[in-house]
Amino acid sequence: MTEFLHNDISPPPPSFWEMTAVFGRIGLLSFGGPAGQIGLMHRVLVDEKGWLTEERFLHALNYCMLLPGPEAQQLATYSGWLLHGRRGGIVAGTLFILPGFLVIVALASAYALYQDTHWLPALLSGLKAGVLAIVLEALLRVAKRALTNRSLVVIAAAAFIALFFFGIPFPLVILAAGIIGFAKGRGSALSPLEKGGEMTATPSWKRLVLGLLFGVVIWQLPLLLLWVMTGPGTLVDLQIFFSKMAVVTFGGAYAVLAYVAQVAVDTHGWMMPGEMLDGLALAEATPGPLVLVLSYIGFLAAFRHPGLFDPMTSGILGASVAAWATFVPSFIFIFAGAPYMEKLRHNRLLSAALAAITAAVVGVILNLSVWFGLHVLFAEVERIPLLPAVNLHVSWPAWQTLDLFSLCLFIVSATTLFRLKLGMLPVLGLCITAGFVRLWLT
Repeated sequence: MTEFLHNDISPPPPSFWEMTAVFGRIGLLSFGGPAGQIGLMHRVLVDEKGWLTEERFLHALNYCMLLPGPEAQQLATYSGWLLHGRRGGIVAGTLFILPGFLVIVALASAYALYQDTHWLPALLSGLKAGVLAIVLEALLRVAKRALTNRSLVVIAAAAFIALFFFGIPFPLVILAAGIIGFAKGRGSALSPLEKGGEMTATPSWKRLVLGLLFGVVIWQLPLLLLWVMTGPGTLVDLQIFFSKMAVVTFGGAYAVLAYVAQVAVDTHGWMMPGEMLDGLALAEATPGPLVLVLSYIGFLAAFRHPGLFDPMTSGILGASVAAWATFVPSFIFIFAGAPYMEKLRHNRLLSAALAAITAAVVGVILNLSVWFGLHVLFAEVERIPLLPAVNLHVSWPAWQTLDLFSLCLFIVSATTLFRLKLGMLPVLGLCITAGFVRLWLT
């Protein structure tokens, strides 16, 4: 049952099955990392369907940026929850990751059996060029709506500088922006958020506590079942390890993948050093959050240490355990915290703080876009120190490593998106085809 009703989701609200179909499509097209995925949801839910207002979407995004875990999947869950309560959140969040999970399991199976990834560079060279254009469009779309005054533009620029030049962890940047917005909200109208309907039900602390307890039990239930079925072993180790990762993954996937790779290789011996890079390439070729690479790790670990099952069954179980341990906390965070965020949505000081966080998020997306663009268009990118005493660095490409094929394909993709307005699916199809044509010709 939906926890509350509101009047600033544009009428008429979608049916449950219509919402399910749309989030299924979003899940299939969610390439491009958080920037592209957030932009895709914004385009579909706000611009095309009109199911969420700009204010509601940005408010949800702000909350998700403060949480550990994959923020885009949490945003999908929050959006589904707004539209159809808990069942909407469960369906939206699950459909966001399910297509990518199925693809990564299939790719991990092929990799474990054959370790043949010769086709990946061609696929990725085409796919990434198209995704870069999609990410750029997402950046412009969010910036246009979020940066409504000079103060917010300054905050976005400061966030980009802090991330790109000084390498400050993005949770600290987001926190600083929130503090600045809160302080400014005491005496100015920094927040661009509109007024709207209030909730008709007050969130309950009893419901919060019971919901958290129930969520944790559901989250860790596989651990008990695995202990009973298999005893200590790889599957149990995967559940414990990735459960720990799920609650400390502030800063996005790249913030923890280096540590995960080290533990998977050196501590547990689940894979060889180069296989982590292969897993990242496979994950980037699939829709959904990049942290689906953890399912690849889970698959290989269980495939090579099968225990009571045959290797393929064990590998699928390992991938499923990794995904469950990683993504279930996101549902818990949304269902526990979203009612309180909605209750405080029109609080002036909180709105000002969240408006500043939205501006900082634009800086985060810009940083991701520049980083992604450099690595798509150039084979080599160096981090050059400018003032080591203050940790001032700049990422600079080796110009002789410019990939002219990717540059041309990016220009074609951008033209297709911005001028011809053909949408994401034709662009991605064109780019994947071009990548395989390149493979065939070389």
